[in-house]
Amino acid sequence: MRVVLPLDDATADLATVGGKGASLARLTRAGLPVPGGFHITTDAYRAFVAGFREEILQAGDPDRVAALFAGHDMPGDLAGEILRAYAALGDDVPVAVRSSATAEDLPDMSFAGQQDTYLNIRGDALLDAVKRCWASLWNPRAIAYRDQNGVPHDDVALAVVVQELVDADAAGVMFTADPVSGARDRTVINASWGLGEAVVGGQVTPDTTVVSGGAVVDARTSDKTVMTVRTSGGTEERPVPGELRSRRVLDEAQAVALAGLGARIQDLYGTPMDVEWALRDGAFAIVQARPITGLKPPVEEWNDSLRGDYLWTGGNLGEAIPDVMTPITWSFVRLFIHEAMYASTLPGFDLVGNIGGRFYMNLSVTFSIAKALGMQSRLGAVEQVFGKIPPGLDVPMLRVSRWEIIKRVLPMALHIRRRVRDNLKGMRAFLATSRQRCEELRERIAATGTGPELAALWAAEIEPHVVTSCRMLEAAGRQGGVTLVHTRDRLREMMGEADAEAMLTGVNADGELASMGPVLGLSRLARGEITRDEFARAYGHRGPHEFEVSIPRPGEDPAWIDAQLAGLRDTRAGTEALLTRQRAAREEAWARFARRHPRKESAMRARVRRWNAVVRDRESTRSENMRAFWVLRAFTVRAGELTGIGDDVFFLDLPELLALLRGDRTGLERVAARRATYERYAALPPYPVLIVGHFDPVRWAADPDRRGDIYDARGARVPVSDTVTGFPGAPGVVEGIARVISGPEEGERLKPGEILVTTLTNVGWTPMFPRAAAVVTDMGAPLSHASIVARELGIPAVVGTGNATMRLRDGDRIRVDGERGTVELLTPQDSAKPATAGTGV
Repeated sequence: MRVVLPLDDATADLATVGGKGASLARLTRAGLPVPGGFHITTDAYRAFVAGFREEILQAGDPDRVAALFAGHDMPGDLAGEILRAYAALGDDVPVAVRSSATAEDLPDMSFAGQQDTYLNIRGDALLDAVKRCWASLWNPRAIAYRDQNGVPHDDVALAVVVQELVDADAAGVMFTADPVSGARDRTVINASWGLGEAVVGGQVTPDTTVVSGGAVVDARTSDKTVMTVRTSGGTEERPVPGELRSRRVLDEAQAVALAGLGARIQDLYGTPMDVEWALRDGAFAIVQARPITGLKPPVEEWNDSLRGDYLWTGGNLGEAIPDVMTPITWSFVRLFIHEAMYASTLPGFDLVGNIGGRFYMNLSVTFSIAKALGMQSRLGAVEQVFGKIPPGLDVPMLRVSRWEIIKRVLPMALHIRRRVRDNLKGMRAFLATSRQRCEELRERIAATGTGPELAALWAAEIEPHVVTSCRMLEAAGRQGGVTLVHTRDRLREMMGEADAEAMLTGVNADGELASMGPVLGLSRLARGEITRDEFARAYGHRGPHEFEVSIPRPGEDPAWIDAQLAGLRDTRAGTEALLTRQRAAREEAWARFARRHPRKESAMRARVRRWNAVVRDRESTRSENMRAFWVLRAFTVRAGELTGIGDDVFFLDLPELLALLRGDRTGLERVAARRATYERYAALPPYPVLIVGHFDPVRWAADPDRRGDIYDARGARVPVSDTVTGFPGAPGVVEGIARVISGPEEGERLKPGEILVTTLTNVGWTPMFPRAAAVVTDMGAPLSHASIVARELGIPAVVGTGNATMRLRDGDRIRVDGERGTVELLTPQDSAKPATAGTGV
């Protein structure tokens, strides 16, 4: 049995010398400035308590345990070895006697302060201090802490560290990561005069100095009233001399030097550390170091707005991706953009960005290409897709010459034209077979038994199908973009807003409009015309979060279907009745057109049929693309199952996921940080629709005067409108109660005849539309999916207001004019009457 070990002994491990002792041995061997001393091992503790161990376990009363230790003399051989090791330190050297338990200073449990420490111990008093340390293993604090952390009492033993006492001029604690924020690039130092016990015990408010990047970035000097000092009989607390109370304990050079020691210690342990230090005659000593417990995981920064001064919009595709995205979803979205929107990109610049986890499109790219090609007159079409640009907003252009843009764009445009032409030839076959193909792929995914097998399936079949679905959507969108905009504009010129919008409905009449599918399918399910399984197969891939692969699809969630069916039972008029009413309005509008422009009716009907066909193709390919994203969800979930990492899989990117399937698990090191980053961003409110320049989501969210419509880092202030105006989404005038809803999960709050007011809508919201008297959104444009559905159902809509949810309160009585694109506040919420059914005009 070894009773005593040198402080730097190579065999000084956790079981032998406890957590504190093992750490000090490690620090000493690494050459760090640790005061000299020695260990009294756990073998010595066990030898001492061997005769009364059962009495300790059965005592129950801490005072009785203390009496047991005090009443037993230390065996001569133990006492002799301890006193010889003490004598080797020097003549009557004052020492610190510190407990070191075998369940102490661990990465997940520090046990800090649970056992006792005795300072300024000399001579024969050492043996009594050692016994009192041993007895502190059974004090109420230590027993309660072990109970809380599930540590069996009969498994622990206590070693003791005896070290030369540093008669410190100053002392304190250093954290090599910020213990509050979790930031790994900040070292936080607490410092006070005298010995460190006043700081550790909380008797004094210490100075706080923060070091980052080799420099002091923050320093707060406190009024230090108490200090711990040596006395002839031990230590005591005394008032700090007046001239020192408000004096800074460490100057900047000392703080940086101490932080340097902290960095060495962190490198040694490979984790952020909690370090106790002392300063004597200008030299630092390290008296203890343990891993920081309970530290927040590190966070990453997901912020493409920092790449340059651009105009970003969350409109259009951002409405379809309303959530903070998990990293794997962002990987899939980037694949989608690369294949489905390649024609809109400019090599060398990102068309899309991830800002605080949310999807944004870079309109500076679009505007710069249009300007370079002399197509500024067509930028009005951009607004019909992405939403309004506020008057007075100066759109920042790319810092690249016109000729450089042309040189980059033209070769790509020629390639895209050929690709679109070829894909259009295969579109009908794709649409006819996509559902069956996706079902087969999901079955194949479920049948895979190993990671390499799933990775091979990805390369051979899953990725090719996803790429094909994206390119079909690209082809459908490219075939008629001009038709969509110009036909609508021409009709408005000839017939006015209301008749033009009515004449453009009926997309669903010549074949199902895919974005109408979920609401029509629910109606058929409610009438018993189809089964739940048939609904799930046909429409289960569409929902409010259809891009986010971490969220189950409606087809996987019976509760979602139940909630939508319950909502349909509350509607005043069924979906089919709304379609019938809108069909009558459409026929009346065409009759007026025929009377006013008899020679142009045939040609205009042909143009509108073309409009309808383009819209159906766009919506159908988009729907099948979302079916492919259901396949991506199945692939990702199965990868989590096969690798045993569960939902951690959503916090990998695609290359890391594929590497994991082949056996490389290094990507898992980033999961904790990414999960923390995701949760941080998800806790923030939705960001502004438009962002110009560098944007900090956390700082913006903390601003009580923040705006939800626009953020301009240049400091330009686009005037805040006192009115709520937007695009005419679907004509009609309605008065009713505003129901402000933040997400589709709150859909049950919308009562029949109320006006739905929200930030955005997408296909997943459309089952609510039959209950709504009208729809008002912050984001959106006339050619957004939700606008098309509202027109088909004849529900008045004003979209892309930018400020509806800022200006309107839940319960306000409002008038919505879907023809003029205006919303008028009639009666504030405090005095509003109960909702009455809106009347379409």
